[in-house]
Amino acid sequence: MNDPLSADRAAASEAHWIPLSDLMTGLMVMFLLIAVCYMIRVEADAGRIKTVAVAYSDTRDALFEDLRKEFSADLPRWHAQLIKADLTLRFSEPDILFAPGSSELKPAFKDILDDFFPRYVRILTSPKYRHAVSEIRIEGHTSSDWTGAASHEDAYLHNMELSQARTRSTLLYVLMLPQVRGDVGWLRRLVTANGLSSSRLILDASGKEDAARSRRVEFKIRTDAETRIAKILEVTR
Repeated sequence: MNDPLSADRAAASEAHWIPLSDLMTGLMVMFLLIAVCYMIRVEADAGRIKTVAVAYSDTRDALFEDLRKEFSADLPRWHAQLIKADLTLRFSEPDILFAPGSSELKPAFKDILDDFFPRYVRILTSPKYRHAVSEIRIEGHTSSDWTGAASHEDAYLHNMELSQARTRSTLLYVLMLPQVRGDVGWLRRLVTANGLSSSRLILDASGKEDAARSRRVEFKIRTDAETRIAKILEVTR
């Protein structure tokens, strides 16, 4: 015999269950929509980053080629090297650059900068690259040794002070060149002097420090690709 009370309870339970199941279904649909929207946004950002990366690669390749054409004949006599990966032009003959322990440019290095820097600026300020360049870094590097240093840390700090002084001297000299005075406002916004002490040593084939090659000055170009990618990533956070 059927119990009317039990039937009423079952009906009431089912009446409550149906709205609850509808609620759970609605929540699942909402979470699914959120997930889909997030995936679409991530894919869109990935596409934008890829576009910037491709543009950066094209700009880097074109800039490297223009620098190579301009300076390839001069690099051997300057004891310099052009590096494609990070658009670095490296001057690595310490006997030409500075006297030991000094931040005063040698006459031979001044002659090199007189020839090199105006031509360098002419390429970078051309309509092809002017708005793509975000920084021109002048980097000073030293070996790890310092005569009379009490410790490795002491040598590092002495070399840091020296490398910073050398990059400032180089920066001051190139900004005062008459040939670049027309672009000095642009250069002051973008050129930086960075003394890095012995933090980025050059090693020989056996993995040991090459002290002579580690003492160098580098001109390095950064484009706006890094800034644009950082902004895209910031928006996604």
